Amino acid sequence: MFQKPRWRKFLSYVGPGFLVSMAYIDPGSMETDLQTGANYTFELLWVILIGFTFALIIQSLAANLGVSTGKHLSELCKFEYPKYVKYCLWLLAEFAVICADIPEVIGTAFALNILFHLPLWIGVLITGLSTLLLLGLQRYGVQKLEMLISVLILVMAACFFGEMNYVKPPVAAVVKGLFVPRLSGQGAIGSAIALWGSIIVPHNLFLYSALVLSRKVPRSVRAINDACQFHLIGSGFALVVAFLINVAIISVTGTICSANNMSDDIANQCNNLNLDSAPFLLKNVLGRSSSIIYAIALLASGQSASITATYSGQFIMEGFLDLKMRLWIRNLLTRCIAIAPSLTVTIIGGSKGAAQLIIITTMVLAFELPFALIPLLKFSNSNPKMGPHKNSIYIMVIAWILGVALTGFNLYYLITAFVGWLIHSKLPKIANVFIGIIVFPLMLIYVLAILYLTFRKDTAVTFTEPITLDQPMAQNNVEQGLSNSYEVVEADHIPYSEDLVDIPLPE
Repeated sequence: MFQKPRWRKFLSYVGPGFLVSMAYIDPGSMETDLQTGANYTFELLWVILIGFTFALIIQSLAANLGVSTGKHLSELCKFEYPKYVKYCLWLLAEFAVICADIPEVIGTAFALNILFHLPLWIGVLITGLSTLLLLGLQRYGVQKLEMLISVLILVMAACFFGEMNYVKPPVAAVVKGLFVPRLSGQGAIGSAIALWGSIIVPHNLFLYSALVLSRKVPRSVRAINDACQFHLIGSGFALVVAFLINVAIISVTGTICSANNMSDDIANQCNNLNLDSAPFLLKNVLGRSSSIIYAIALLASGQSASITATYSGQFIMEGFLDLKMRLWIRNLLTRCIAIAPSLTVTIIGGSKGAAQLIIITTMVLAFELPFALIPLLKFSNSNPKMGPHKNSIYIMVIAWILGVALTGFNLYYLITAFVGWLIHSKLPKIANVFIGIIVFPLMLIYVLAILYLTFRKDTAVTFTEPITLDQPMAQNNVEQGLSNSYEVVEADHIPYSEDLVDIPLPE
């Protein structure tokens, strides 16, 4: 019986990692990178390194969970938690999708402003139609569409790499920024949280655990282990590319905005840097065409990230509620909710307010992360969920340490920032008292919810024993996902979702 070479098997598992990695180079990530480089030069590069290391670990856990159980994270949450907890987790996950879509709305509006000089608020309204148009183009094949978008984003990445070669960031300062943690003041802590929120997004955990089900994996120990290994390699490669792009953006911005001989015009642009004013960073490489190429890549980035957010929302809704919705309806629903705050802020605050809204939403994503991360970590180390495929104790210890550190970091910032705001607030004292009475109980509920998810004992059993046959030839066919007369009927029932690259509009 013909057996596929391992490298050909690996290629069939590459897709999900690259689709998910688009969330790491979306407008939200770009905005936080630009702000970080302009305000802190290379000081916060270590946040990027730790964030992508953690992202690789938890994405591998999400892939292992989906492959080993045949169910994605939101489905397992539905089986595991009581009804009221399940609905709360679903609402938080949906809110995370909306928060992730807001930067895509604003990023697209900025791109339209650069290309056609449209007011931001008009660009925000147009984004509702632009993504629906892009989803409609998927009838020509999702794989071709995603490939086109990826090429456009890689063009922008190449521009930043070329610019980095031109401005030549100080190597010693970049290396120090990557490996020596520093936080200069309260503002740096907020920026670090925004960076983490743009890298480790909650809905990506639900998405990746579902996308791995688009590959047929035979229910045998060897086949499951191979699939987990292939997904780890594919995801790792995609994350390394995304990591290098983020480092390049910060390095270019930090070098240009910290130069000793920069002109007053560049100094003014660095002081008010956001997505719509960033093209000047690429003038050395692209000249007068920098604005057009940057805007096209920004437009592609926003649209591609919006598609992944739509997929995430679809899987979240199906998993928690067993409710299916056509993708264009799902996208329109999410987009309309995301447009409301984006439109309000762009009308009142203009481009500066829109840029600040992106930073705020990425910080919100960081605070929401525990409600997807903790279930993932617990399920990944659960015998009733994973059986013999539960993850290594060393990986789990590292993941828990990073998760607890990140959550503690967020809580510290949340409490100190709010207390500092109360102390320096110009509101009447009675107003501060009422605000404190409202906010502090909400913080307590937040902490108690995290503790509940952490220490609650899992009860639902979802693991199914792998197929084992007496005949060596039949067992080998099971490992390869082949069917013959020796094979039991159950071996054909491999849990998988329709492959996204093979259908026009996945439902």
